[in-house]
Amino acid sequence: MNMAPYHTAIAHAAYHDLLRSLKDEAVSSLRGTPGLVERNGRKYWYDSYRVGSQVRKRYIGEDSEALRSRLAKAAALKQEREHSQRERARLIRILRAEGFVSVEATTASLVSALAAAGVFRLGGTIVGTLAFRLYEGELGIRLGMDEAASTNDMDIASFERLSLALSDDEDPRLQQVLSEFSFAPVPSLGEGRTWRWKQTRNELMVEFLTPSFSAEEDLRPLAALGVYAQSLHFLNYLIAEPIDIAIPYRSGVLAQAPRPERFAIHKLIVADRRQGGPDALKSRKDRRQAQILIETLARDRPDDLALAFSTARDKGPAWRERIDRSLARMPEAAAALQAL
Repeated sequence: MNMAPYHTAIAHAAYHDLLRSLKDEAVSSLRGTPGLVERNGRKYWYDSYRVGSQVRKRYIGEDSEALRSRLAKAAALKQEREHSQRERARLIRILRAEGFVSVEATTASLVSALAAAGVFRLGGTIVGTLAFRLYEGELGIRLGMDEAASTNDMDIASFERLSLALSDDEDPRLQQVLSEFSFAPVPSLGEGRTWRWKQTRNELMVEFLTPSFSAEEDLRPLAALGVYAQSLHFLNYLIAEPIDIAIPYRSGVLAQAPRPERFAIHKLIVADRRQGGPDALKSRKDRRQAQILIETLARDRPDDLALAFSTARDKGPAWRERIDRSLARMPEAAAALQAL
């Protein structure tokens, strides 16, 4: 197998220190008092604060032991914010010195603006090739200039039901942020239901996606983000239980991406859907991304990969057929999965 090389232990440690600091930063910016709200059997934390005579609630995140621990330390973390910001800048200098590429500055600045607008806080998850690019830090591997990591698109996915349940929205409005970066809406078949934006000065495209739970793959609203999204089958598997990702830009940006093991298996499905016709090149790229991740995860996180693989195959014959057709073209990846 042609396995991706590792970053140094110094770079790997610096990345995870950066990620931990960014998670702390997320709760150190509370304006009021955190409170727990239960909706549809799930629990969510909100920051409750007053603006004049009104009480507003700002979504923090879904309940977890890690989040509860950070909320308990919120006051202390707030006092350390200035020091933490300087420390993150130092960590990013280390990553650059160690040859950590991540994403180029134009894309990073847009992701930073989207994060500030609350896109990831409100459930948005970076998918597609940009997510693959961001696994460089999570997995500690050097992607370098591999063609599998190059892209002019930014795909952001979210669950429609989560978007409705949060009862919160981004600030400033997402469409305002895109306009400030010279993005214009791309006309769609549904009037007034824009789900794609193209930057007028280059080829960068931002697209919004959501899982389809019906026979159709139509446009669906993402209420919390104030946009429409193209619904797709199989996407629910990809964006379940996303992970936090650190982007080494300025003093760091916190975003969300799919679990890498689910991304790898999902790429096998997507590659088969794109097989033949004008998307053949994309299909080969999908298989290349899946190959790199499967090789890496089989070596370093075999239990996670095995669970993601069995979970997808257990979803039914349509899932197994697409996975198997892609693996028939990828004997090394198939052997790695068979050996789990």
